[in-house]
Amino acid sequence: MSAVKVRFAPSPTGYMHIGNTRTAIFNWLLAQKLGGEFMLRIDDTDKERSKKEYEDAIRESLQWLGLTWNEEARQSARTERYREITEKLMAQGRIYACYETAEELDIMRKKLMAKGQPPIYDRSALKLTADQISTYQAQGRKPHYRFKLNEGDIVWQDMVRGECRYNAANLSDPVIIRADGSYLYHLPSVIDDFDFSITHIVRGEDHVTNTAAQIQMFEAIGGTPPQFAHLPLLTGTEGKLSKRLGSIGVLDLKARGIENMAICSYLAKLGTSEAIEPFYDLKKLAQTLDFSKLGRSQPKFSEEDLARFNTHLVRNMPYENVKSRIDADEKFWDAVRGNLEVVGDYKQWKDICRCTITPVIEDAAFLSLAAELLPSEPWDESTFNTWINEIKNRTNRKGKELFHPLRKAITAADNGPELKILLPLIGYERVHSRLNGQKA
Repeated sequence: MSAVKVRFAPSPTGYMHIGNTRTAIFNWLLAQKLGGEFMLRIDDTDKERSKKEYEDAIRESLQWLGLTWNEEARQSARTERYREITEKLMAQGRIYACYETAEELDIMRKKLMAKGQPPIYDRSALKLTADQISTYQAQGRKPHYRFKLNEGDIVWQDMVRGECRYNAANLSDPVIIRADGSYLYHLPSVIDDFDFSITHIVRGEDHVTNTAAQIQMFEAIGGTPPQFAHLPLLTGTEGKLSKRLGSIGVLDLKARGIENMAICSYLAKLGTSEAIEPFYDLKKLAQTLDFSKLGRSQPKFSEEDLARFNTHLVRNMPYENVKSRIDADEKFWDAVRGNLEVVGDYKQWKDICRCTITPVIEDAAFLSLAAELLPSEPWDESTFNTWINEIKNRTNRKGKELFHPLRKAITAADNGPELKILLPLIGYERVHSRLNGQKA
């Protein structure tokens, strides 16, 4: 078997969203697991809609996610190669010119559908006489071009869907070149995959019929089709394909504090028979990849579920994975991480422990007594229990009546890490001052 090589081929006509991010993740994980290469290919044949800002954002998103690539290419630089192959296929009769307008094609489709027939192009362009073609050209009509499918079944073994079988008679010859001379997705993608020795293609199940046509294109240019894996498309929680999924950007999630490994872990396991659990290393995640565990039903994606999963991942995150991003030591991180929703929330607790705050005083007399009973330093995690038992003995308080006033005075917050953990981090001077109602 040749060396494994996969590609992620985004069009820079928009920002990376959850759907194509999932495709990128599966491709990268497959390459990593099989010891292969991951290629970035910019499919920028749509000159009007392709923008540098989108391409830059795609690169930034991939790099932040950790999906590094070994090689890259862009389709706009390969037009001459596409023309070379196109001319050969035209000479072989596999590509032919069509002169119907968009309106005429639409009328043809509607007539077929009204008769209960599939809207398959009838190849009427192949029956045009030289005089008819000359008339169309004199009218200023520009042809578009189609790839002619050979008769028979098109069969492949899909890594997700199992055996896929399509009768070419039930498929339209795909348009590969528009009337303005620009290429559509189909043929350039096949030529690139052939030229760059792509061995596996992982993409959404909305490409399944494209794959059937592209297998014949591979054969037509003398190539062997890669292995295919078609992922079930994500749906929204409302149970249908959601327009929102196309607008949830990776960089937007990053700005909201969602971790890159939360996105990768969540999307890699969503729709599989495996539990969605946090991974903190992409290579370890890659070793768990198993296409046989992907279900055929469309998995439901939820921003709320991702946010909750991200919180779970953060609260279990080892210090090694965060130390370069925070100005706090391991002891502090371990003390506060169980109360964080995103990593950035640690700053709130750093400020509470190490900066001046205004205490909330609910029972001044009780807090004054607590200050008197405060043990002298040095402190450790046993200090709080010693102190709280002394307060209990002197006041007979317990439960919320005991703990809530202390927390409000010491942290000015209703909830948070255990006070026995926070106390040594805050220190005697600040705790004593806050209990007495002083800013500290």
